[in-house]
Amino acid sequence: MDSLTPVPLADVVFTDFEGGEGILVNLNTKQYYRLNETGALIWRGLENRSTIDDIVSEMQTLYEVTREHALTSVDKLLTTLESNKLVKRD
Repeated sequence: MDSLTPVPLADVVFTDFEGGEGILVNLNTKQYYRLNETGALIWRGLENRSTIDDIVSEMQTLYEVTREHALTSVDKLLTTLESNKLVKRD
């Protein structure tokens, strides 16, 4: 994984949803994406400019998973967000 933490694009809006989930809307394409609780946690971390390590640590604490499991989850979502042009690496 690249050492640069991606940041949300300005045209992408996040809204918290019931149960800790969230919705992303790309205002340019009018596409929306539903994030589960873990995805919403990762997105909020990106919005707050947390490092990937910080996001992984928070996941480990909240969900009692291994570092490897948390890192894999973060990496997988970041790849998806980048391929859908919802984040960029500064």
